[in-house]
Amino acid sequence: MKASKSQLNGLFEKFNDLTILIIGDVMIDSYYWGKVDRISPEAPVPIVAVEKKESRLGGAANVALNVKAMGATPILCSVIGADDDGKELIELTKENGQTAEGLIQSYDRRTTKKTRIIGNNHQMLRIDGEDLHDLNETEEASFIEKIELIVKSRKVDAIIFEDYDKGCITPSLIKKVVELAIENSIPTTVDPKKNNFINYNRVTLFKPNLKELKEGLKIDFNHRNQDELEAEIAKLELKLQNKNTLITLSELGVFINSPKVKHHVQAHHRDITDVSGAGDTVISVATLCLALDQEPEMIAELSNLAGGLVCENVGVVPVDKFELLEEAIRLFT
Repeated sequence: MKASKSQLNGLFEKFNDLTILIIGDVMIDSYYWGKVDRISPEAPVPIVAVEKKESRLGGAANVALNVKAMGATPILCSVIGADDDGKELIELTKENGQTAEGLIQSYDRRTTKKTRIIGNNHQMLRIDGEDLHDLNETEEASFIEKIELIVKSRKVDAIIFEDYDKGCITPSLIKKVVELAIENSIPTTVDPKKNNFINYNRVTLFKPNLKELKEGLKIDFNHRNQDELEAEIAKLELKLQNKNTLITLSELGVFINSPKVKHHVQAHHRDITDVSGAGDTVISVATLCLALDQEPEMIAELSNLAGGLVCENVGVVPVDKFELLEEAIRLFT
């Protein structure tokens, strides 16, 4: 793909004018950083001498961070617990310069928190605290009402479903929000997980990774064979009636299937440190490009580039807009 420097600069400037609604499961990513230089005498496990503690926004909240990092305005919508972790998540949202207007607190849920133990810059252990049940009827009704209010009162340029199978996104919520989006000519994009995989009917762009595609269709195939990959995507689109499909293929890059074109983007050589959050970055950049009516090639190329960049960092971090722009200019012009 070729683009001029002025085209890329103009595209990145236009990101600043967008408002993106992000619906999904949010969480806190907590980190304990330290050094390991001995084994515990109590059990054959390493001892991490903690030097630093840190809490970051994760899940759908990390998508919001990526959207904001690209210059756009995110509105995060989720149901979290009425607990200390929920308070911390709201505080982190505000500290990152975002509105918490789309967050609903419930006494029937725990706020998801993932605690990672990092020793010598390598993840050694993860501890999860979470609830996985679906929203109850009252929570779901309040959540849908909140989303409808935001869509009707704010300029929304695109809606992202960021699904982590934690229960915030339900089949009936998907149906109502997609209908609302179609009525208001708002494009919808999806970063799916297994539970709701076949429920995202009529969305604009569907972005599973390879594992999710195989699990969602309950089939295995040789993804290195282009014909087999395209055949499975055709089956998926027949089920979902979605307009575009963007498949992330790990070390093989990404593949986009659209009414206009089929386009495979090779992965760029990277010093991969941590793949956590890469999918969040891909869906964020892809959505911003889609909201600005970019060609499928640009959607695939730029989101693939962004996803690779964040893998060079330890932990879940948003993309660096200026670094992405510089690399895009270097590679595409």
